[in-house]
Amino acid sequence: MTEPTPAPRRRMFLMRHGSVTYFDAAGKPYLPETVALDEEGRAQASAAGQSFAAANVRFDRVIASSLPRTVETARRVLAETGQDIAVDCWPELDEIRGGRLSRIPDAELRNAFTGVFEGMVGADQRFLGGESVGELLDRVHPAIACLRADPHWDTVLLVLHGGVNCAILSLALTGQRLFLGALAQSAGCINALDVGPDHADWVVRFVNYAPPAPLHGGARTTTMEVLFEQYMKSR
Repeated sequence: MTEPTPAPRRRMFLMRHGSVTYFDAAGKPYLPETVALDEEGRAQASAAGQSFAAANVRFDRVIASSLPRTVETARRVLAETGQDIAVDCWPELDEIRGGRLSRIPDAELRNAFTGVFEGMVGADQRFLGGESVGELLDRVHPAIACLRADPHWDTVLLVLHGGVNCAILSLALTGQRLFLGALAQSAGCINALDVGPDHADWVVRFVNYAPPAPLHGGARTTTMEVLFEQYMKSR
């Protein structure tokens, strides 16, 4: 008896936006909804685009969140690949939303910054006193299901955020409503995931490939640990 031929999988390239500056030199926060890529972030986005171009990757769709840093990253990638594709903005894929930093007691501050990105995180864990992990999953997972239900693409580029990427990667790795916070997502990194027709059919090809520094050099701290130290200058 001939074995049935498996249905072909489609490819999701999942990026985190390039580096941005969230705090000034004194530790005062900029409005996270408006920050653009800094010089390093622009270089990271272009390097990612050059990697795609070198591999002759062509995108059928490009999706970003509604925040300027992901849209700018996506456009810089497309500038390198030479593709004239409109960037679709999906607000449901915006980063996990923080609250007001000034309202967080000193004793709770470190956990407010880093707790969402440590180990297997509970659904009730809140990010910077704002949105919970469960609330993030409740908007990200349906959006990804909607994307998978669209038959009109073979290769898609998603340019999103560290927390959102963890939500998607956690789903791909476990098939469950879980959040693996320790999945590092360096600025400008690329992940590759293949999806089949069944909702549980995920193949994670690679994670956290950062073209300017693929071996991650001397990086031993997380993004949120760095941001916590920056913010503490203002407390």
